[in-house]
Amino acid sequence: MIHKGSCHCGRIAFEAEGEIENVISCNCSHCQRKGYLLWFLPRAAVKLLTPEAEMATYTFNKHVIRHHFCPVCGCAPFGFGTAPDGSPTAAINVRCLEDNDLSKLTVMPYDGKSA
Repeated sequence: MIHKGSCHCGRIAFEAEGEIENVISCNCSHCQRKGYLLWFLPRAAVKLLTPEAEMATYTFNKHVIRHHFCPVCGCAPFGFGTAPDGSPTAAINVRCLEDNDLSKLTVMPYDGKSA
């Protein structure tokens, strides 16, 4: 299934292909403040409809995840990084997907604060 997503103003647009089974609610200093619900999938399953150069990027801590956000509305729909096995990965903020019923998702807590 292809899921369409965007930031609030629509300047950042993307598509993610896959089935959302579980999402992660991380308690690290960044995710907790933003209220992310993250769906992890291979980077190749995400198609950018906006050039990456038009996005703002934030990194922190170990600087291994590039958190992308809109420089206009501030909404942060996804981040790109590397999975523990070395493969390119994407973390999609499912709150930024169109027509997504959050009540039907299984939310799994992740202790990023201690990681």
